[in-house]
Amino acid sequence: MGRASDQILERLRTLHPKVIDLVLDRISRLLEDLGRPQEKLAPVVHVAGTNGKGSTLAYLRAMAEAAGKSVHVYISPHLVRFAERITVAGSEISEPELAALLEECERVNGGRPITFFEITTAAAFLAFSRRPADLCLLETGLGGRFDATNVVARPQLTLITAISFDHQAYLGDTLAAIAGEKAGIIKPGVPCLTLAQPPEAMAVIRAQAAELDAPLLVEGEDWRIEPGLRFTMDGQTWDLPQPALPGRHQWRNAGLAAAAARRLPLEMDIARGLERAVWPARLQRLKRGPLVDLLPAGWELWLDGGHNPGAGEVLAEHAAREWRDKPLDLLVGMLNTKDSIGFVDPLVPYVRGGAAVAIPGEANSLSAQEMSAKAAAAGLDLPAAISLETAIKSRLNQSGPARLLICGSLYLAGTVLAENS
Repeated sequence: MGRASDQILERLRTLHPKVIDLVLDRISRLLEDLGRPQEKLAPVVHVAGTNGKGSTLAYLRAMAEAAGKSVHVYISPHLVRFAERITVAGSEISEPELAALLEECERVNGGRPITFFEITTAAAFLAFSRRPADLCLLETGLGGRFDATNVVARPQLTLITAISFDHQAYLGDTLAAIAGEKAGIIKPGVPCLTLAQPPEAMAVIRAQAAELDAPLLVEGEDWRIEPGLRFTMDGQTWDLPQPALPGRHQWRNAGLAAAAARRLPLEMDIARGLERAVWPARLQRLKRGPLVDLLPAGWELWLDGGHNPGAGEVLAEHAAREWRDKPLDLLVGMLNTKDSIGFVDPLVPYVRGGAAVAIPGEANSLSAQEMSAKAAAAGLDLPAAISLETAIKSRLNQSGPARLLICGSLYLAGTVLAENS
């Protein structure tokens, strides 16, 4: 029997003809009818950016919890269960509480048009408003300026992670336009911490912060994170442990989280938090399950949910630095809304081959044949496969041992985690 919350969530998907419709009036109206729960939250850290939002929040959560603090967390999308999106005082929201909150929001909304993300964000705010915590971490769903999470008038901090191209149909087709949407989370007088950005994006962020008189702290100017994980801020230097999440790109996310922790009026254990952070499907090595069981000794299976050109560049950098000891094969599935050529292109010099797959059960997935054609346009031969299992078996005919990387979509990653755990 399915979860009660799943049935409610399906009903909520029918309340608006569009999946994405970026305005704030609908959620503001619903929150007003719910008693303004967004005004009753623990101190909020609000995060926007193209890549690295979830990892940065995972570090901040771990830093707070390592110091004995309780933390609410709101993320999207989920990988396996919707409840992953809402962490209430350190624990994933329970099924009975989730179902009750969704039903309450549905009843109060009264059938009026509202997007799925908006009404479920309202449910998260309601959950957070009713349980005490020391910190509330909010991840934007899309953009920032008109994102449903952007109704908190006075967060403690705002953070902007790496900005690159993604969701151009909604956010604009230049880095300056995209940065303008991300910088929409900056609030008057509230400190904003940002990673160093491309010049055209950085100029927009600086202008927005100046207009709102928001103190702006910038990576490379107000803090630095250096190889070996030497962190410098406020004239002091600390040698931090390597982050639990693999990849050198995580050093920058770790540095942003550490800088934010230094600016929060809350005890945080930065070092232990870096060592304890958990964030699935970000350069995650799979060590058990039916897909892993297909592999001969010495072969490795990895999973990453990155799905835009910036993520492709990060994976390519990791492959160049850390994965030269054995051949790398890609098993790629992507949505038809993503820049699949731009994602694959940076990886071409480091990849031996692989296969293209469709994302199971996803209406907006590229077919395996379409994904194969996109890879070919980037110069990579990825024959179409009918499933991941078939794709893996096809690679076992090649010389080994090798490293297989399943990548291209969080939806694909969620399917893998659901079926391979």
